[in-house]
Amino acid sequence: MKSKRVLSGMRSTGTLHLGHLHGALSNWNKLQYEYECFFGVMDWHALTTDYESPGQMNQKVIDLATDWLSCGINPGSSHLFIQSLVPEHAELTLLLGMLTPMGWLERVPTYKEQQNNLREKDLSTYGFLGYPLMQAADILVYKADYVPVGEDQVVHVEFSREVARRFNYLYGRDANYLEKAEQALERMGKKNAKLYRRLQKAYQEQGCHESLERGQALVEAQGHLKLEERERLTGYLEGVGKILLPEPEALLTKNPKLPGLDGQKMSKSYHNTISLRDKPDVVDEKVRTMQTDPARIRLSDPGNPEKCPVWNLHQVYSSEDTKQWVQEGCRYAKIGCLDCKRPIIEAIQKELAPIQERAEPYIENPTLVKSILNEGSEAAREEAKETLIEVREVIGVDYR
Repeated sequence: MKSKRVLSGMRSTGTLHLGHLHGALSNWNKLQYEYECFFGVMDWHALTTDYESPGQMNQKVIDLATDWLSCGINPGSSHLFIQSLVPEHAELTLLLGMLTPMGWLERVPTYKEQQNNLREKDLSTYGFLGYPLMQAADILVYKADYVPVGEDQVVHVEFSREVARRFNYLYGRDANYLEKAEQALERMGKKNAKLYRRLQKAYQEQGCHESLERGQALVEAQGHLKLEERERLTGYLEGVGKILLPEPEALLTKNPKLPGLDGQKMSKSYHNTISLRDKPDVVDEKVRTMQTDPARIRLSDPGNPEKCPVWNLHQVYSSEDTKQWVQEGCRYAKIGCLDCKRPIIEAIQKELAPIQERAEPYIENPTLVKSILNEGSEAAREEAKETLIEVREVIGVDYR
């Protein structure tokens, strides 16, 4: 499986929290021993929303990588790199931008969502609109086979697949490809050919998968065409030629999403996180002051765990016996809210202790972290250079 390649990364926003550990890093720990993995510190992506106040970007990069290392990401088994130290990311983004329709970027769901969620920031910028394309370039520059994502991020992988498909369509066709495809199209008859072109345009320019399915069915129904002609028309419809940039696949993360202290998704922007570097007394304070079921005003009041954010943490950290104890104790007012929180506090403190212990040498010696990132960036750039040589050649901008 090491012949298969995985690409993933995180925006360089500084130290990480438990949501990162459960949502990505625990999965990366497994993947690095099964695949060839490239894990990127995405500093350019961080600038798409924080361009006005980049702050201590250098320190944020070091903090992020330190937390990766302390969580078990092994530079001997994977490549840890900084996005901006591999300028081929930017070059491929630029070249892919020449062929990516504006409508593709505007229909990415997270474009409008993040604009709504981050209204205090001016995100009407070229960089923010184009960040899905840069994500695609991050993936395609390494010809990654898989991208580990949660279900809400699958759309970004699909976007990368569409960009790769369009690139291959434009630059990966064999000699006389268009001529042969048009000849086969003529043999379908004027009415069918007209319908085919309409479906082809809807799929390739608007990403309409229903049009793709209808077009494939239309081609298959042309029994008088040779098999070679039907295959060529199917490829012409899909925009497939020679595979210059392989289409990546989403590798769905099975790990549970960790809720924040308020029951929402754990996120720095919601100020509801437990940092990987929080000391035991800080963890104790954060969990002890969590809001609970508002119906439990007095100890004698029965509660409902389903309405309590603490119960969400029990779903991640507690055994079945503990969860049963919580259900019974809360619903029948046998335990207080602080009693309910105590197993969570202990479980988180136990989880963080070895991580913080492993982090100490890196915190004390940031030069070591920089060395690991520089070495990983050099290895990543070697791979990216190979891709750009091919891309420049097929586009026709290789003048050496």
